[in-house]
Amino acid sequence: MRFQVYLSEFCPYCTLARQLLDKLGHAYEVIRVDIDPEQRRTMERRSGRTSVPQIFLGDTHIGGYDDLASLHRNGRLEHLITSAARQTA
Repeated sequence: MRFQVYLSEFCPYCTLARQLLDKLGHAYEVIRVDIDPEQRRTMERRSGRTSVPQIFLGDTHIGGYDDLASLHRNGRLEHLITSAARQTA
């Protein structure tokens, strides 16, 4: 299962989110909301938030970078990934 990361190119938290996912070896799809207004509307509708990044694992909304980093620090990110993989199998 891949992550989806809604982001803007020059957002420092977006860069941090990508770096963390890269470091952990997780595949993700980049969705640029700074160049595609329709994707921004989709992000806002899915997440209920207007800030970037907004990170999803399948249909599960992770939140922003701070949320992603917190899940990783607490060991809950891998559990979430495992649970999501089981649901799609």
